[in-house]
Amino acid sequence: MNKYKFKIQNLDCANCANELEEAIKKIDIIANVSISFMMQKLTFECIEENKGQALNEIKKIIKKVEPEVTIEEV
Repeated sequence: MNKYKFKIQNLDCANCANELEEAIKKIDIIANVSISFMMQKLTFECIEENKGQALNEIKKIIKKVEPEVTIEEV
């Protein structure tokens, strides 16, 4: 598995970060999800060939739970 790191923008509170993290943890192809509100970072692990699908699923969840939030790979 590879580890991927993203910068999160427009995340308003720690509770929002926790809500997003819990929703993303439910995606089967993703492991070790962590969202840090203080650092404004999202990290997760998945196998290389699932990265695109994982990102699409994460973006769907973000749009549903916190529509103003954006992510950018670092």
